[in-house]
Amino acid sequence: MTNHLSEQEQIRRNKVAAFRQQGLEPYGDKYNVTHYSREVLQQEPEFFEGKAVSLAGRIMTQRGHGKASFAHIQDSEGQIQIYLREDRLGEKSYSLYQELDVGDIIGVKGDVFRTQKGEITVNVAEFSLLSKSLRPLPEKWHGLKDVELRYRQRYVDLMVNPLVRSVFMTRSRIIQSMRTFLTGAGFLEVETPVMHTLAGGASARPFVTHHNTLDMDLYLRIATELHLKRLIVGGMDKVFELGRIFRNEGISTNHNPEFTSVEVYQANADYEDMMVLTEELIASVAREVLGTTVIEYQGVPLDLTPPWSRRNMLDIILEMTGIDAGEIEDVDALRGVAAENGLELKPGLSRGEIIYAIFEEFCEVRLNGPIFIKDYPVEVSPLARRCRHDPRFTDRFEAFIAGKEIANAFTELNDPLDQRERFEEQVLRRDSGDDEAHMMDEDFLTALEYGMPPTGGLGIGVDRLIMILTDSPSIRDVILFPTMRPREQREQKEQQE
Repeated sequence: MTNHLSEQEQIRRNKVAAFRQQGLEPYGDKYNVTHYSREVLQQEPEFFEGKAVSLAGRIMTQRGHGKASFAHIQDSEGQIQIYLREDRLGEKSYSLYQELDVGDIIGVKGDVFRTQKGEITVNVAEFSLLSKSLRPLPEKWHGLKDVELRYRQRYVDLMVNPLVRSVFMTRSRIIQSMRTFLTGAGFLEVETPVMHTLAGGASARPFVTHHNTLDMDLYLRIATELHLKRLIVGGMDKVFELGRIFRNEGISTNHNPEFTSVEVYQANADYEDMMVLTEELIASVAREVLGTTVIEYQGVPLDLTPPWSRRNMLDIILEMTGIDAGEIEDVDALRGVAAENGLELKPGLSRGEIIYAIFEEFCEVRLNGPIFIKDYPVEVSPLARRCRHDPRFTDRFEAFIAGKEIANAFTELNDPLDQRERFEEQVLRRDSGDDEAHMMDEDFLTALEYGMPPTGGLGIGVDRLIMILTDSPSIRDVILFPTMRPREQREQKEQQE
C-alpha cells in the first residue's frame, strides 16, 4: 500500500514516526472542551474576560508570520480563528505546532480577543495534538466534476462543505419536528419488524435475505403498513412509525433503495382527514424549521400554507393531456389513445392501470403544487377502500410538491373479503411475472377478519420532503450515505462499456 502513497501522504506518515520518536503520541486522549466555536463567536470578547476557553477542531487554514501564526479550526458548529505565538507557547511547543498540517485535529486553550481586522480569535496558551491527519484535504472539493466522489466520501464532504453540514443539521430538525407534531396530535410512535416473512404494503421488489437458524428466507420491509394496521385492529387507535424502508429498485435523483418514511394510521378517520393531517404537518415543519411556509425549490416558488388544492385524477388527465379517460370504457381504445400520445404500454394492462400510466407519464412532473390528486384506480390501489360513488376507483390520494410525490394515503380497506379477492388478483399477477405485486398475507387477513375500524392511513417520503425543504436537487444530497456501486465495480463497468 505504501508504494501508492503520494508525496504529501508519505511526509505525513514520516511526521507520525518522528512525533513518536520524540515521545509525542499523535493520536491523543480525550480533550476537555468547554466551548464550541459558535458560542464564542456570538459573544463579545469581554464576556470571556478573566476565563479561558477550550475548543477542539480540525485545522482548516494556516498562515505564519515568523514567530507568530494564525489558523482556523473547525468544530461541529463552525470555524474560529486561533492565534499562536512562540513567546507564549514556548519554543518547543511552537515548533511542534509548525510541524502540524491542515486537516490535523487539535485542542486549544486560551483567552478571547478581537484582532485589528475585527475577527474574534482565541489567543492560544496551550494546545494538544488529538489526531494526525494522514491525507491532505482536497483544495477544490466543492467544485469536483465527479460528484459521486462527494457521496462516496461523505466524511470529507462534511469537512470541507459547510452547506452540506447545514443540510444534514436541517434534516435532523425536520425529523424531530415531524415527531413532535405527531406526538402532539396524540399519535403513539411504535416500532415494527424490519425483516418480514412476506413482503407487503406496497408494490415494490424486496431485498431477500436468509435466516440460518430458522432456515427461511426473510424480506427487508418495503413498507410498514400491514403491521401498523394490525395495531389498529388491536385497539391502538393512533400510531405512527418513522424508519427505514428497503426497495430493490432503480436509483435516480428521486429514488434510493434505502430510504426513510413515516407512516401514520388513525382509527375512525378517512383519506380526507389524512389530507388535512398531511398539509398541516408539512406546513408546521416548514414554519418551525425554516420560519416560513413560503419557500423556493430550484428557483420555483412554493406556498405550503394550507389548504392545498384537491383534484381528481381523471380531471387532471383531461386538463393536462386532453384525454377524457373517464369516458373511454374500452381498454383497447384507451390503449390506442395512449399510444397516439407516445406512451408505450406493457401488454395485458387493465383500464385502471392504463389510466394510472397516463397520469404518471404526462401529469406528475407538471404538478408544481402543493396539490392532492385523489381517487386512484382500484387495480393500482390494492389496500385502499373503493369509492362509494364509483367502485372502479378508491379513496386514495397522493400529494405532490414540485413535481415530486411526497405522500400517499388511503381510506384503508377494512373489508376482509374484498381484501382477500384483491390479494388473489395480486398473486395471479406475481404468477404472471409481476415481481412487484403483493404476496398473499393470510395473517393480515386474519387480523381484518377480527374487525378493523374505519381507518385513514398516510405515508410520507421523508427524504423527498427534506429535498424540498432544503432546496436539494437530488435525494443523494439529503441521505448521508446513499447507495453507491463500489468504486472498483464502477471502474470495471466503465471499462466494459
